[in-house]
Amino acid sequence: MTPAAIVQKLWNYCNVLRDDGMSYGDYVEQLTFLLFLKMADERTKKPYSQTSPVPAGYDWPSLLKKDGDELFDHYRHTLEKLGQEKGLLGLIFGRAQNKFQDPAKLRRLLVDLLDKENWSIMSADVKGEAYEGLLEKNAQDTKSGAGQYFTPRPLIQAIVDVMAPRPKETICDPACGTGGFLLSAFTYVSDPKHYKLDRDQKRFLETETLRGWELVHATARLCAMNMMLHGIGGEALPIEAGVDSLASDPGERFDIILTNPPFGKKSSTTIIGADGKAYSEKETIERDDFCATTSNKQLNFMQHIKTLLKQHGRAAVVVPDNVLFEGGAGETIRRKLLQECDVHTLLRLPTGLFYAQGVKANVIFFDKKPASETPWTKKLWIYDLRTNLHFTLKTNPLKRTDLEEFVALYNPANRHERSATWSDATPAGRWRSYDYANLMARDKASLDIFWLRDESLENSDNLPEPGVICRDMIVDLESALEQLRLIAEDVGEELDES
Repeated sequence: MTPAAIVQKLWNYCNVLRDDGMSYGDYVEQLTFLLFLKMADERTKKPYSQTSPVPAGYDWPSLLKKDGDELFDHYRHTLEKLGQEKGLLGLIFGRAQNKFQDPAKLRRLLVDLLDKENWSIMSADVKGEAYEGLLEKNAQDTKSGAGQYFTPRPLIQAIVDVMAPRPKETICDPACGTGGFLLSAFTYVSDPKHYKLDRDQKRFLETETLRGWELVHATARLCAMNMMLHGIGGEALPIEAGVDSLASDPGERFDIILTNPPFGKKSSTTIIGADGKAYSEKETIERDDFCATTSNKQLNFMQHIKTLLKQHGRAAVVVPDNVLFEGGAGETIRRKLLQECDVHTLLRLPTGLFYAQGVKANVIFFDKKPASETPWTKKLWIYDLRTNLHFTLKTNPLKRTDLEEFVALYNPANRHERSATWSDATPAGRWRSYDYANLMARDKASLDIFWLRDESLENSDNLPEPGVICRDMIVDLESALEQLRLIAEDVGEELDES
């Protein structure tokens, strides 16, 4: 079966379960539990003959033997038992709950859909692509908010292509969501078109290259399953769940950081600690390695990422527009970053890319450098993929080919050899540079820089479709509201989030 056929088959059944009130997110989560148990059972048989990590009596065969209310009770006990285990089982089943309402529908999913396929024999590409398809469908359910954990894969692929990770480099995502960046980096390094890995390099890639943190346990389990289905890890998946990566410096340092930290200032997530008590995420982070104290999560992530990088380490970070222009702590952090790192590239993203509403985003690329009396940033190159471009999630989604010009102009082979496409003679060019002195002279050292003319403002014949105009207006209004919320909270105003 093709990945698309598998996704369609599983998703058709989701529509049946939605009649019972099960959300897309609940469905993908329940599939994750059952797929894990099915594959663990398959791996005990030939040719694998592996020992199952699942305790006897709570495994796949034990579920198949039961029906009706007995199946329901056993499934609930299975989730509770496995959620109490350590390691991989705890990561997959931690705080798991049965979301089925009808034992007959659970039985049908077990017997008619999952048990009829041999999932382990499928290639990692097929399994992984199928699961990615489910995650994307889940992200499209905007009411659930799952889209905030899903970065469009064409964008991830382009970012990884220009970062060009090398064998034996360590790669981190401190807000890894469902694992898109880590998986894409793994695929890039393992691709024979890029490198012919020796045995030691393969071992390093499989066991030491990747590292991820994810605050929300339900999302971390999806990331873990995503990695497993792509053939990564095993008993030692490189994911840590339920950890606020901003809370402290973990002490680890990495060659590459690829990440899309959560947008929005506040988090409603409650973390259950090892002692069983509930803790809310702190709003203001104070750390000795931070140059500014702020409650803005994106600014804190920028500081955290700088800490996590090795000397000469490289980072690509998706950030909302306010990180480019916000004053106060924002200005302090930007000036420090431009001084102490080589902030060399900025990709301005179009609206309509993200499932989270009201998002105007960019990708900022920088290298960490050792202490120096002179600024490391010499020239910032900016590619404008926003002005006069319109994308939508369904009718005109971003494709990898839409980023081809950016990847070529970035020049991954030698980014120090670049040529601008903008000039007085070519005013429509989307690629130009600004030197350090010019950046520092701007108000608040703002990196929120535009130069292209908006054609829709000058010629009514160039107006986008009415739906696109409405969507862009909504994005602008929601972005403005978010900025107003930030200002209100900074001056101590309590807002009703309901």
